[in-house]
Amino acid sequence: MPQLRKDPIIGRWVIIAIERAKRPGDFGVFPDKEDIAQDKCPFCAGHEHLAPPEIFSARGVRVVPSIAPILRIEGELDRHGLGIYDAMNGIGAHEIIIEAPQHISNTAQLPVEQVEAVIATQIERIKDLHNDNRFKYVLVFKNYGHAAGGSRINHARSQIIATPVNPKRVKEELAGAMKYFELKERCIFCDIIKQELAEGTRIIAEIDGFVVLSPFAARFPFETWVLPKKHSCDFYKLDKKEFSKLAAALKVALSKLSKALNDPPYNYVIHTAPFRNTHKPGYWRTIDHDYHWHIEIIPRLTHMAGFEWGTGFYINPTPPEDAARFMKETICDAEVK
Repeated sequence: MPQLRKDPIIGRWVIIAIERAKRPGDFGVFPDKEDIAQDKCPFCAGHEHLAPPEIFSARGVRVVPSIAPILRIEGELDRHGLGIYDAMNGIGAHEIIIEAPQHISNTAQLPVEQVEAVIATQIERIKDLHNDNRFKYVLVFKNYGHAAGGSRINHARSQIIATPVNPKRVKEELAGAMKYFELKERCIFCDIIKQELAEGTRIIAEIDGFVVLSPFAARFPFETWVLPKKHSCDFYKLDKKEFSKLAAALKVALSKLSKALNDPPYNYVIHTAPFRNTHKPGYWRTIDHDYHWHIEIIPRLTHMAGFEWGTGFYINPTPPEDAARFMKETICDAEVK
């Protein structure tokens, strides 16, 4: 029988369609990634003239502005009303993090030292964007593969978008975490980590202070989260000593997904607390204690249809416990010392 599961953070319901249960092989073989000719790739070393001028570079990682920015950095917000409606100029920042000089497609293929350099760059760029008081939030994300929004340029990269407002999805987490803290004076994410480690059925890996798990109310088959055991609401305040440990955990998570599911398209997003440049009475009073940054990895294996769009439910044909077991049993190169 199908099972309804409630997300403990934001209260969203998910249908675990046990009668439709799918194993990794049931999702089929993914076609070869469409790729622009390597000699025309603007992100490869030696082709810097094909990309916009770099904003930042270090340890083989380069950052350039997006050639098709969703938001633009020039101008003022000019927030105003149009009757009952609100509007403002599309001010923000949109940057591309080129993760390696060589033509490698999946972050899972990078050496852990290079993944560490990518994380260091992401944090450096967030810190810089934090200085712009027009911005309230910065989202770090990756689109790998066409089904996940990736382009024909099959070169490993992630993206950063700074926004003048806080994303609704993050605000839902913030509100849920604050409500839980007001009730129990504990972080909901810390409690999830403790319970998952105690039960073990949805744990994929535990690596040097980081936990890789399949969430209880996973929206998608093989949805995977990476969380720090040490409580912190701000990703960009991660201690430099932790960069290599997070890199190892992220590489293991992505490598296991790649091997278990035949290199599927995926997205990952880093959910962190908003900037708090403006202080108001009672505004995010407990955020340092109640919110917990984390990475959500979403393989693009299924498609939303009418029921999902009409109701806000998600239908997941792979129980998280099964997904975690498959992933845990999948031995990847990243785990071999």
